[in-house]
Amino acid sequence: MTSRKFKPEWTEKAPEPGTYRAITKYGDPNHFKHPSDAWVKMMQQEFHMSDADFSAKRNEGNEKVILNRPPALKSEQIETLASIVGKANIELDDYSRVKYASGKTTEEMLELRHGIIREVADVAIHPRDKDDVQKIVEYCRQERIPITVFSAGSSVNFGCRPAKGGVSLVISTHMNKLLEVNELNQTARVQPGMLGPAYEEALNKAPEKFGSKLRYTCGHFPQSFEYSTVGGWIVTLGSGQASTYYGDAYDIVFSQEYVTPVGTFKTLDFPATATGPKINDIMKGSEGAFGILVEVTMKIFRYMPENRARFSFMYPTWEAAVNASREIMQSEFGKPAIYRISDPEETDRGLKLYGMPDIADKFLVMKGFKPMQRCLCMGNVEGDRDYTGLVKSKIKSIANKHGAISLGGYAVKKWEKTRYTEPYMREDLEDYGILIDTLEAAVTWDNLHRLHDGVRAYIKSRPETMCMTHASHFYPQGTNLYFIFIIKMDDPEEFRKFQRGIIDSIQKHGGSLSHHHGVGRMIGPWMEKHLGKEQMEVLRTLKKHFDPNNIMNPGGQLGLD
Repeated sequence: MTSRKFKPEWTEKAPEPGTYRAITKYGDPNHFKHPSDAWVKMMQQEFHMSDADFSAKRNEGNEKVILNRPPALKSEQIETLASIVGKANIELDDYSRVKYASGKTTEEMLELRHGIIREVADVAIHPRDKDDVQKIVEYCRQERIPITVFSAGSSVNFGCRPAKGGVSLVISTHMNKLLEVNELNQTARVQPGMLGPAYEEALNKAPEKFGSKLRYTCGHFPQSFEYSTVGGWIVTLGSGQASTYYGDAYDIVFSQEYVTPVGTFKTLDFPATATGPKINDIMKGSEGAFGILVEVTMKIFRYMPENRARFSFMYPTWEAAVNASREIMQSEFGKPAIYRISDPEETDRGLKLYGMPDIADKFLVMKGFKPMQRCLCMGNVEGDRDYTGLVKSKIKSIANKHGAISLGGYAVKKWEKTRYTEPYMREDLEDYGILIDTLEAAVTWDNLHRLHDGVRAYIKSRPETMCMTHASHFYPQGTNLYFIFIIKMDDPEEFRKFQRGIIDSIQKHGGSLSHHHGVGRMIGPWMEKHLGKEQMEVLRTLKKHFDPNNIMNPGGQLGLD
């Protein structure tokens, strides 16, 4: 067990340039969020670790990246590509080729820490604009050179991995600007490589930057918000933490412009149209397999943070929390923006990690909210002041009816301060052989408990494994379940086997393969069983149309090849 004064020696300096750790490190190289004393205590209790176990780091990834794989492209091909974008926008060094071939899956990070390098591109290219993209795609079509798009690199499904080599096309370096705010239509035209914070700040400051009368918000805030891009949200069908009100990325897209091997097109700018199946919808979630998103018009929303109404409740049981949430989502008085319910294990671990005072715990127990039964709910309402007041009042009434006790808005405010920084802890824990990963699935209300019980049973069947689960994206017809599993493990192959078992369990118990993390190559092998042969044939037909030579993100993306 830990002594009071013991603290692990967490890494406090940015990774050395050119190292594996510089690739695996999440977010700002100079920013750190270390596990608290409560986190260390929990790990020691669960994994029977001593202070000594937190004294010897392993496989930190501080070695320089050495690839020993010369580019397979011909010198004249590389010269032609360089002539399109300029020599300053083309990279052939080992580090860049590995960096722009890597996402943020636990498996990738674990392998890189061991010096294992999987597929990489021959060259990384940074297009300056959509004309560059068009010329690159046309040349690569002629030469049959594969193209894999890299935007911010926060993929958690091998979506950035160039399985067939070729070109890593880095969109976010230059194509990262908000081009226009159309206040009459309440839309914004933006380049796909713009990072979330820059996009949100530009919308918040629309009067100063674009002369609008009102301030706006994008409405899309995934946990990866600080290090994900507008284009990445769309092509992976992402979902933000406020999706219950604003909608998923799918809902927020108005129109798109794509470059494909068979031509460039822009979908139509209409709020609705009855002109057959919508190409605009077909391209959402296409993950770079059909073409490259080069510009997008997004729906935007009025920014009124002063009206935000926060709430949190404690429910006596998971069943009560689920039943109340379903009633809230189906009652049609309006929707909260952020809304989350944590299952008993996540609730109790969360209360301990956030340092709930003993007196508060005793009070909850006295009121009938018992450990490993009680469930935390928290969220907020956004919009017009009258609207937020009404919706919060209705939510409170339903929560009370289902036996909840109000905890006010403090828990939400505390969560908001750290909601984007939790991934920073992964490197610290991985230094000591502890892995944190997640898988998520959509589910209808009538199957929620079967999925929750079945997947948790599989995860917990592995000794000394934590599993915290919450629902965080809600619809009248159902929600999502987000499984967070924490294990002590250092072998990539062992991890791979365990993770694939969880995906099998999600499929077996009737969950979708993904709710908002996309498919990539990681989930691709399950796609045909999940969708069925006929639907997969539709996707394969689209692939053959847009990309007859199979140069766009080939090698298993979406399970297409």
